[in-house]
Amino acid sequence: MQKYNISKGGSFYAIGLNYKKADADMRGRYSLNDASKLALLTQAKEDNIESLVITSTCNRTEIYGFAQHPFQLIELLCKNTSGTVEEFQKVAYIFENADAISHIFRVGSGLDSQILGDFEIISQLKISTKLSRKHGLLNHFTERLVNAVIQASKRIKTETDISSGATSVSFASVQYIFKNIEDVSNKNILLFGTGKIGRNTCENLVKHTENKHITLINRTKNKAEKIAGKFDLLVKDYSNLQEEISDTDILIVATGALRPTIDKHIIQTKKPLLILDLSIPKNVNDNVQELSNISLIHLDDLSQITDEALEARKEHIPAAEAIIEEIKIEFNKWLETRKFAPTIKALKHKLSDFAAAELSTQRKKYDNFNEEQAEIISKNLIQKITNHFAHHLKDNTLSTDDSLEFIKKIFQLEEQHKINV
Repeated sequence: MQKYNISKGGSFYAIGLNYKKADADMRGRYSLNDASKLALLTQAKEDNIESLVITSTCNRTEIYGFAQHPFQLIELLCKNTSGTVEEFQKVAYIFENADAISHIFRVGSGLDSQILGDFEIISQLKISTKLSRKHGLLNHFTERLVNAVIQASKRIKTETDISSGATSVSFASVQYIFKNIEDVSNKNILLFGTGKIGRNTCENLVKHTENKHITLINRTKNKAEKIAGKFDLLVKDYSNLQEEISDTDILIVATGALRPTIDKHIIQTKKPLLILDLSIPKNVNDNVQELSNISLIHLDDLSQITDEALEARKEHIPAAEAIIEEIKIEFNKWLETRKFAPTIKALKHKLSDFAAAELSTQRKKYDNFNEEQAEIISKNLIQKITNHFAHHLKDNTLSTDDSLEFIKKIFQLEEQHKINV
């Protein structure tokens, strides 16, 4: 991207892994919580990386940033997770420059989601961008790109039906419960943890059943109480977890911990118990399956559930892709202007030198020299000349590179005036 004078930090990369090649266990190894995101951003700054945005959801972990080589970004990811470089290379993808730009558009627009048209990722992208800006790791290019992706996401959501119908992981959870559990309205349901998918599942259960036996438990009780108040649900202390599990028929786990929070030793009940693990990394130990009364379903299993609404969404992919292309064209037009920005700045500097020299000469000639008026006229002329050259360079019928060389030659623009932006 250096030819566009965007960054001194090399190429723009998108590196990461997602549900397509990495299973839940593998994605869990590269999952980043809030603390590890902050650590990664701090290390990136120490490594003189100028712009970097992180996303880490249940379905993917990705880094978008500038680097001399993608290994810089891969190393940062592996340093702050339990995954290794060797494992990453087996399931990962690396996109550079134009391909990286196309990838982030597809991700942010829901076209690369595990469930087509799921726009959860865009809110994550907004939060991550804000975090990068706060830590001084967001250059003008990355901010402009993310804003373009947000614009595409909004337009696709409003102008197409790609997100129509109730199709999401949380809705798939409810569908699974309805299909596999009889008399759901009278079953005891326990939500352990207040992760976003868990909260959405809880909301869907309230909407689609008349169940009055839904209980929430969270390590931080006041968080559970806020959600419970919204849906008029019961809240129990974390210390009551084992007792509540023994009394439940359906356990939904959305704790967002880095290690399992539920294993076979905490389950004392002998009656049938359905456990839905909606967490990445997995928060339910696989050893629960050693108990004959347990049915364990994970996020990836739920994501395979398709219905008519999901199939109907596929018809809207071409319209969504057309919107992306339209916004990408505008973004690329802006990007093209970055190619000649240093030359225009250098030209403006050169003209300012000319003006200063001429003003100095005229000042000596005239006793009544009007300094203020001369300064205003000089600045206006310089702005008009540079604007004229800028419009000339934006003309798509001309060779920008040839024009740049011609301007540099005519005005003898020095290399030190070349500014990266």
